[in-house]
Amino acid sequence: MKSKNLNILTNGIIKENPVLRLMLGTCPTLAVTTAAINGIGMGIAATIVLVCSNLVISLLRNFIPDKVRIPAYITIIAGFVSVVQMLVKAFTPAIDESLGIFLPLIVVNCIILARAEMFASKNPVLPSVLDGLGMGIGFTATLTLMGAIRELFGAGSIFSLQLIPESISPMIIFLLPPGGFFVFGILVAVSNAIAKRQGKPVVEHLGCANCPARAACKNATLDSEQSVTECVAKEQPAVEQEEVEAKKEVKPKTKKPAKQPTEQKTEEKEEKVGGGDE
Repeated sequence: MKSKNLNILTNGIIKENPVLRLMLGTCPTLAVTTAAINGIGMGIAATIVLVCSNLVISLLRNFIPDKVRIPAYITIIAGFVSVVQMLVKAFTPAIDESLGIFLPLIVVNCIILARAEMFASKNPVLPSVLDGLGMGIGFTATLTLMGAIRELFGAGSIFSLQLIPESISPMIIFLLPPGGFFVFGILVAVSNAIAKRQGKPVVEHLGCANCPARAACKNATLDSEQSVTECVAKEQPAVEQEEVEAKKEVKPKTKKPAKQPTEQKTEEKEEKVGGGDE
């Protein structure tokens, strides 16, 4: 039992790192990692929301109706995000200013919603909490590493400690979006190299194996060679067929064309003529 819980905890840190292995949460990863302290702030905030939301969703998993589970999950997540946002504003206003809009956007972070849908809603409380904690640690570690690299090459410092002499001009591009994409690509390449050396599948493209919604998709497979486009293409003919059948079922009532005024006058004249003959 202990080894199983330990595997769940370490799973999100290394084997299924949400950023480098599952390719989730890339928007805040690229946006807020201009400094290492920003990565730590965003990671800790997301970890708190992950652990708390997984805990509550696991407790309520047998009471939430299946048809409204996604709105229920988002409501639970939004409640914890509001609490975390108020705490950050009260105690660390500098981090709140640095994170900006991305702090409240944790509500729609696909990492949190994916873990709620795939794990917390199907497992007991303790494994769900450990899963959220492991995923949060992996997310925080990746953001902090990216922030440290970008801050070092872009500003010559880490955690505001000057490491590169001021006489050497820093590469400002690392603090810009292109630098974020570059560092992100390098880290993904390193992660793939480590996975390949250990005999694990590398992340070549976003297929069904890496899609967080594959559990709810009837056409999803665990084959990483199948792309999301192919999966959607399978569903498209079925959707089109349903639309055609729906149109056939709902047929508009045909109305008789209204008589033209000239036709009505002609008929009245004929009736008068016929009455006079009689």
